[in-house]
Amino acid sequence: CSYSGVMLGSGSKVRVRNGKAADAAVLSDLFRESWLFAYRGIIPHLHLDSMVRQRTPEWWRTAVRSGDSTLVLEMSGKLIGYATYGPARHRGLHQGEIYELYLDPVYQGLGFGEHLFEGCRHALDMRKLKGLVVWALLDNTPACDFYWRRGGRPIASAYTRIGQAKLEKVAFAWH
Repeated sequence: CSYSGVMLGSGSKVRVRNGKAADAAVLSDLFRESWLFAYRGIIPHLHLDSMVRQRTPEWWRTAVRSGDSTLVLEMSGKLIGYATYGPARHRGLHQGEIYELYLDPVYQGLGFGEHLFEGCRHALDMRKLKGLVVWALLDNTPACDFYWRRGGRPIASAYTRIGQAKLEKVAFAWH
């Protein structure tokens, strides 16, 4: 999967492509920076720190080698975001799911996430997975706003427990 050629006003080239084992160290850094930025103050500190420590470069190498369900976003050759996707974990009307979509915090709010989102939609379409669902923690307002602006509408909610915290998550869907 490659979704490329989009030019920004500055002439920077943006490209979405499949992740490679060679991306593992950068993916580990992107995960750490984006998750700390998104979830500090939402997910209890010790649990967030543990989650970040588990996503080592070796973890990412294994994940990328296991299939083609990791996309990366490059701007002028630099990795600035990633997404993971695949079959919906809870099958119903929505067969496809974006599991994770994160950008380096420096690049958030500038329209880059839309490239990753559309890259995932394209990849899911190529797999003939109809409908799309994305789960987001309700307290992660920027993520919820992002999916709403992309046309997703809440169809379900559930609670997840992380340590002592009971966190509400919302499923956004596209038909």
